[in-house]
Amino acid sequence: MRSSAGSLLSVVGSVLLSIATFSTAAIAQQTPPNFGPNVIVFNPSMPTSQIQTTVNTIANQQVSNQFGTQRYALLFEPGTYGTAQDPLTFQIGYYTEVAGLGASPGDVVINGHIDVYNQCFSANNCSALDNFWRSLSNLTINVQGLTGCRSGTAFWAVSQADPMRRVSINGATVTLFDFCTAGPQFASGGFIADSEFQGGTIINGSQQQFYVRNSNIDGWTNGVWNQVFSGVIGAPAQSYPNPTYTTLASTPASRERPFLYQDAQGNYNVFVPAVQHNSVGLSWSPGSTPGKSLPIRSFFFANPSTPTLAIDIALAAGQNLILTPGVYALKAPILVEHPDTIILGLGFPTLVPQTGQAAIQTLDVNGVEVAGLIIDAGPVNSPVLMEMGLGLLGLGGLVPHVNDPPLVSDVFFRIGGATAGKATTSLQVNSSDVIVDDVWAWRADHGNGVGWTLNTADHGLVVNGDRVTATGLFVEHYQKEQVLWNGEGGQTLFYQSELPYDPPSQAAWTDGSANGYPSYVVSDNVGTHRAFGLGIYSNFDLGINIIEDNAMTVPSAPGVTVTDVGSVFLSGSGQITHVINGVGATVNSSNAGTLSPVVTYP
Repeated sequence: MRSSAGSLLSVVGSVLLSIATFSTAAIAQQTPPNFGPNVIVFNPSMPTSQIQTTVNTIANQQVSNQFGTQRYALLFEPGTYGTAQDPLTFQIGYYTEVAGLGASPGDVVINGHIDVYNQCFSANNCSALDNFWRSLSNLTINVQGLTGCRSGTAFWAVSQADPMRRVSINGATVTLFDFCTAGPQFASGGFIADSEFQGGTIINGSQQQFYVRNSNIDGWTNGVWNQVFSGVIGAPAQSYPNPTYTTLASTPASRERPFLYQDAQGNYNVFVPAVQHNSVGLSWSPGSTPGKSLPIRSFFFANPSTPTLAIDIALAAGQNLILTPGVYALKAPILVEHPDTIILGLGFPTLVPQTGQAAIQTLDVNGVEVAGLIIDAGPVNSPVLMEMGLGLLGLGGLVPHVNDPPLVSDVFFRIGGATAGKATTSLQVNSSDVIVDDVWAWRADHGNGVGWTLNTADHGLVVNGDRVTATGLFVEHYQKEQVLWNGEGGQTLFYQSELPYDPPSQAAWTDGSANGYPSYVVSDNVGTHRAFGLGIYSNFDLGINIIEDNAMTVPSAPGVTVTDVGSVFLSGSGQITHVINGVGATVNSSNAGTLSPVVTYP
């Protein structure tokens, strides 16, 4: 009895402490907010030399710190930075967000360079294959200031989890790979949305795959295996598989992610863009982006020392949430109950559940938006890391949200790599009409806690809701279906997937009577589904003859169509026998690096 009473007092004390913490934090919401030490705000009155020193120090620390714990947001108040004579030039390293604080990208102008280059592991081994977890948004770059090989070119040599949004780049060629270092200069996929490029062609180069959405471009050169454009003015014509361009005239459903900005009085707000249907081009030109503005006082600010209970109390009270940079060890889920709640991460805050629970769960309500986070699996297996739409008996999808869809944007999942962890499913979408915009779910193939029985994970994405749209979906190395789609009316625009590298035997990776697990599976009972621009690759690297029968499987139904899907044997052993439902040529060591395409199915 004494023990029970003590436990109760402890719980009550924790709740009271959390309420006090919440009250203090709520009172502290002011202009400027307390972002913490790793959100650095620059203003145009600062000398360029002072800004240059700060950004260089962070870049030098972060440029090769792949699994470090430091996180940064570098924010630029409205105005102009750098000049032709004294340009501002710097690189973006790991876990670094660079963003303008204007209402429009034209409100923040950088004269100089903001680039991402290859990493060089030796004198003759340079690539961008591991250039993950960084972002650039909401500003204009007038490219100038570098000489030699990098003169007149903006470099964005990235792979997964590196979104570029609401950016205008002027007066230069833009290259998505770094041709100024030694080879092999590989890069492995990226995401650009709501951006414009004036005065130069985009060089895709060695980028294996790339997705561009709702942007204006001046041209695009070459393609490797899978380049997808939707709602892009100036996009190349549909030509898959030669070149491998999948071009859609518009984006059927989209929602730009929320962003922090300052108004004319210097007050902080968060702008929440409205949903768009069948959209083309920029949301912000001409005029302003449709949507609504939320005052900063409506947001609860959390840092890694904030108790999860305090966060949940704030959300239950109707607050929105800003997560400042850092690594959050969660002892309970972040629970979202209210419609139109915004959860916005600054500087790649990273959530790590500690006791086998989810990191984030939302009820099946309108307009919840979660953006700008990393979610790592923790030491105890989580059945799911993020769940959109808790409903009756765990089922969602009963309530339509077409006019105010929930959004998952720039949310990146990791099973192992940074820390040892396990999770059965990374993202489960139960609500209907959800938009999944730029998600990379990654069961790590290198780093900490990596191995077939160590970083166990079945699925990257499971969709149970209806009319879910994925725009930019990257899912890699999970141990069963990478994507399992159970809802009706779903659609995917761009998909990139590598199968697990490390099945220890065929028996360990067998789906019933089939060899291996298809990467992208639409369940047999689904009657309507569309998918455009999919690339699925193998690299079984244990020297074992692992076979996958089909890279993708879908039901034979009139409403199920797949456009432009292909498979590639990268290296290693084994094979992918067919691309989709027994159709498509085999890829193995005899045709390594060669795309096996299926243009339309059926």
